[in-house]
Amino acid sequence: MADTWFTSDFHLGHFNIIRYCNRPFTDTQEMDEVIVDRLNASVKPNDTLYFLGDFCLGKHDNVAAYRNRLSCQTIHFIDGNHDKTTRQLQHLFSSWSSLSEISIGKQGIVLCHYAMKVWPNHSRGAWQLYGHSHGNLPDDPISLSMDVGVDSHDFRPWHFDEIQTVMKVKAEAKAAHMEKRNAALKSADTPEIRELI
Repeated sequence: MADTWFTSDFHLGHFNIIRYCNRPFTDTQEMDEVIVDRLNASVKPNDTLYFLGDFCLGKHDNVAAYRNRLSCQTIHFIDGNHDKTTRQLQHLFSSWSSLSEISIGKQGIVLCHYAMKVWPNHSRGAWQLYGHSHGNLPDDPISLSMDVGVDSHDFRPWHFDEIQTVMKVKAEAKAAHMEKRNAALKSADTPEIRELI
């Protein structure tokens, strides 16, 4: 059975990202090898990968060479801010969009390179997965959103089941928060507060 994976922000061939994000690599060759090897060790050729932007730097030949090193055949690409050249080679990927709404089983997921405060169906339990922040954006423990970039996960992709485990904890924390909030509002018992409940 095929598995579903999520990742972003490889920045292959981008030397300055090592310094900007304090990545533990001496050069781009080492960084590229670690990221590609860890992806290929997890994501099998028949799996599905959602890549949330910032693939690589370089010319067309670089993009094609990096894509050829990934064993996964089905890669859905969500456009990032460093994908100018990759954007010109969209045909190398299964699909291309700036924002994507998908479902895995009954779970709705909104995919974007950037983090959102609200997103379609967030009040109905849809998740929002993003990259761009390189693990530096403070996590909201009651928001069903998370950074799936390689800097947040030991330079490995996230499996759907791993994300589901994280989101279950967040959903329980959100439910407890809302219950406490509603109890506090009820105890205030004013006409204005009653309208909020």
